[in-house]
Amino acid sequence: MPTRAIKAIFFTRFHHEKGSRVLHQIPEGSITPCSSLSALRNPLFSFDSATPYLIPTQQFCDRLLTFCVNHYRVIGYPVCIREGRYSRNEFIFNWAVVVEESLADWVAYGEVVRKVGRLLRGLEEQGGFVSGEEDGMGAWDDDSEDKSWRIGSGSKVFALCEMLLEDLNNYAECMIPIDDSNTINLKLFPTRPPPPPIHAHQVPILTISLSALSTPISSDLTLTRILPYIDGINSVAHIAQLADTDLSLTRKAIQHLVFYGCLVLLDIFSFTAVYAPTAEIGGFIVDAAAQEECVRYVRVPRVRWGGGSTTRDPSVSSARDSQSSVSSQASDTSTASSTLSTPSSGAPVLPHSSYTHDISPETLITLYTSLRQGLPLRQWVLDHLDLLGGIDVRRLITFGIIKGFLYRVHKYAIATSTTSSLPPAPPTSLQSAPTSTAPSTHRNVSEASTIRLPAHKNSVSNGLFAHGGGGGRLEEMSRLDSIVSGEEMGGEIGGLGRFLDGMHCFDEICSEVGQGERVVEGRVKGAGEVQVFSR
Repeated sequence: MPTRAIKAIFFTRFHHEKGSRVLHQIPEGSITPCSSLSALRNPLFSFDSATPYLIPTQQFCDRLLTFCVNHYRVIGYPVCIREGRYSRNEFIFNWAVVVEESLADWVAYGEVVRKVGRLLRGLEEQGGFVSGEEDGMGAWDDDSEDKSWRIGSGSKVFALCEMLLEDLNNYAECMIPIDDSNTINLKLFPTRPPPPPIHAHQVPILTISLSALSTPISSDLTLTRILPYIDGINSVAHIAQLADTDLSLTRKAIQHLVFYGCLVLLDIFSFTAVYAPTAEIGGFIVDAAAQEECVRYVRVPRVRWGGGSTTRDPSVSSARDSQSSVSSQASDTSTASSTLSTPSSGAPVLPHSSYTHDISPETLITLYTSLRQGLPLRQWVLDHLDLLGGIDVRRLITFGIIKGFLYRVHKYAIATSTTSSLPPAPPTSLQSAPTSTAPSTHRNVSEASTIRLPAHKNSVSNGLFAHGGGGGRLEEMSRLDSIVSGEEMGGEIGGLGRFLDGMHCFDEICSEVGQGERVVEGRVKGAGEVQVFSR
């Protein structure tokens, strides 16, 4: 939450004869002029112009009411208590907060105002908390036209306003005892934006340590099953496959974790991908704390064996290779002709992890700034093998993506010929495509039959089961599957046609069809006039 976001807190009352008055205002002079030496020179806004909204008609009482005036937002909760013990059977007051009009997260302050307004109403109904204070200190005895009045330090309402302003601005929470049986507890909770849509090709990576939690993160069965497979390497589709969970439920569970800031979403890491720095790289170059954090994150522990040899175990090297670590590759190259030495005493040889590589910030800056568009990561690795000793390449790239000073250059495909392309992909909301009304050429007939196929699915199935022979039925079923998958419509392009609109990256295409990027790119380029571009 932003600090010092509350500019003023005030309490206003309506008198049936003397009108509306500001009884308390923190700081002094913020709402109405005040003669105190510590008061503000000019009020934040004109109280007279805002009075109809601070003390509104009864239809707007007992509900949250906000309005903007003079570049400030006033959040109030007008209260109207109807009882016979009050003059004209009504007691009307408002406790309000003033914040900047440009404050985006003002809803959190609205909840605080609502709770304080309801609390003051309850205290007044129970024992006359507000009205009794006014009667005992002569709040309405002054007949002057000055609408600014202050009871002083003896007022509990004034003390409450003062403590709320200081505690909420400094700590975003407070616990204030009202009397022996009432205590007010408030906390400002930030309003989180809605999470983005989760795609099957995205890779989630946790931002919290689940092992440090004393209680399970959730009782949701899907979430419990997928958590062990969220390692920053597996995509959403792969996680659903490994955990044996439904893909839609997996996406929903990951969306909840994104909403609460427990993980972030990355692209699939690949040595064939292209990465480049953003303008934020300048912040990393001058931020020593970020550089130190990066060193701790990307450093690879070197295995030292009990006999004194510093040669890496081949099994450990292969394990690091599976995690895209180049340091193990460099170690394997430099020690290809060496063998593991064992102590002459025959004692068992035990591995020990230690960090023998010193990674300097200058090395990280050189590596990050050498990435550029058009340079695949595998070629970049070969060009900088001497600098990558002890560095996990996957973690190096992941750190830059998370911090925002690296971005992935994606590849897209778009069909440039109308004779070799299919209709555009359906919307993400999975709405049914409109029926084609084009002239009945051969291609348009095929398109119309494909679009109308779901609507006639029942009749086609009934026709299939109407055949007498089992072989003919299987043949028709196979043909139906080929039509649905697009194999009978354009050969190689059939199953990929809905992705050739320039809006689907190759990661998404590969995840959907279950094939590697090289195979997919070959199918796309061999399908006709299709342009592959990067952005």
